[in-house]
Amino acid sequence: MRELAQYLVEAVAEQVDAVKIEETTDEYGTLILTASVSEEDMGRLIGKGGKTVRAIRQLLRIRAIRDNVRVHFELKDQ
Repeated sequence: MRELAQYLVEAVAEQVDAVKIEETTDEYGTLILTASVSEEDMGRLIGKGGKTVRAIRQLLRIRAIRDNVRVHFELKDQ
């Protein structure tokens, strides 16, 4: 799951070296993926009206359904 998130975020970001994905699990077993990117790429990752980040979340949810896990994708503030 982390690899898919890394791939999707790197596809959007211009500064690929600054992309980092942290993977944790909460007490309910939900997989939490936290993406941190450069400040310049933050707006690009969010997209106009949040469309890009919503699309990334939807793709991750589809993969999570197939893998029978719960996933939450969030952006880390700089």
